[in-house]
Amino acid sequence: MDISKGKIIISGGKPLVGEIPVSGMKNAAVAIVLSTILTEDKCIIENLPDIADINISLQILEEIGVKVKKLSKNTVEIDATYVSPGIAPYELVSKMRASYYLIGAELGRFGRAFVGLPGGCDFGVRPIDQHIKGFEALGCEVKLDGGYIEATAKNGVLQGSSVYMDVVTVGGTINVMLAAVKAEGTTIIENAAHEPHIVDTANFLNACGADISGAGTDVIRIRGVKKLHGVTYTIIPDMIEAGTFMILAAATKGDLKITNVIPKHLDSVTAKLCEMGVEVIEDGDSVTVRRGAAPLNKVNVKTLPYPGFPTDMNPQMCVLLCLANGLSRLTESVWESRFRYVEELKRMGAKININGRCAEVEGIPEFTGASVRAVDLRAGSAMVIAGLAAKGITQIDEIYHIFRGYEDLIGKLQAVGADIKVVYPKNIEFSDFD
Repeated sequence: MDISKGKIIISGGKPLVGEIPVSGMKNAAVAIVLSTILTEDKCIIENLPDIADINISLQILEEIGVKVKKLSKNTVEIDATYVSPGIAPYELVSKMRASYYLIGAELGRFGRAFVGLPGGCDFGVRPIDQHIKGFEALGCEVKLDGGYIEATAKNGVLQGSSVYMDVVTVGGTINVMLAAVKAEGTTIIENAAHEPHIVDTANFLNACGADISGAGTDVIRIRGVKKLHGVTYTIIPDMIEAGTFMILAAATKGDLKITNVIPKHLDSVTAKLCEMGVEVIEDGDSVTVRRGAAPLNKVNVKTLPYPGFPTDMNPQMCVLLCLANGLSRLTESVWESRFRYVEELKRMGAKININGRCAEVEGIPEFTGASVRAVDLRAGSAMVIAGLAAKGITQIDEIYHIFRGYEDLIGKLQAVGADIKVVYPKNIEFSDFD
């Protein structure tokens, strides 16, 4: 049974207590999985999150001739010896934003790419103009036609160049890096994004024989190499999943030890939780988050590129601000339409006023269970947090968004005391269950 076709039902108001593990980072995994085609070899990728976006990525690889073998739930062998570029099915690439990494990977290997434009969550205008600017700087002619992007390098060979990103873009930084890794000469990406998944992708490529330096800083230098080889590589922990669980502990007045994390990646979330009066204890590769009965302090939060507060934590943080004393402000500086989830929180009693890119959040004593929607991936996790903190029953529809990015979320939450389950439409027969 496809769990994403059901509805999540939550009986809230119970503190969550116990130990909860974090899976591999979605945003690193999708980039690394698609970049394996650059190796022309066999790779084993470990700590892959078992989520919809990864499964779609693996399906895309299989459709273009890559041999994919699951060794375990979170380990996959990818043999990219044989690849046919330009044939990735539109219905697959249109399901996720990160499918655009296929453009950079095909360019890097073949000097040409033909890929459908990506899909994913709707946060307003999300252009790929900086990606195109980078491809053109490497000597490509780029055309957009009928929902597809076609990029072709002159004489089939990309040339190293300097690329200045007009805005900080994670996707653009990674995509140009993929295209440039086998280009002739040296490519320099200036005003590059700093996110941990950029570093993880660069580390993977370097393990395969690439020559990339500066990932995680403003300037990334890529010296082109002739060939990459296969490796065994482990994906880093997902900082957004970890941050989601940290806020979940605070919202439910719980006590959660969150394991398999890199605490440094969580500094911006930790700082805001401590400012609100929540106890956060770092210990090696885990963080423990505790909140007792004391009220939460109001705070102001502004999302920023890493190492600032992540835009992907905006909805979850808004839930916590709803439960704080006084008036908090949450400013979104990355995506123009991030606050579409606010109407859903209002169904649960939230008092939020949107003024442009700023949400003014007036604290309430508690949420009340209601029927809400998961309007996108991170908004969906915010509805789960609100439901678990709420008095009464919450029903969440359109949950397929949630399972794009969170592995075994229901099982993990049940293990720490959550009263949460997935139910299915009545017209689904018992024989349909796997």
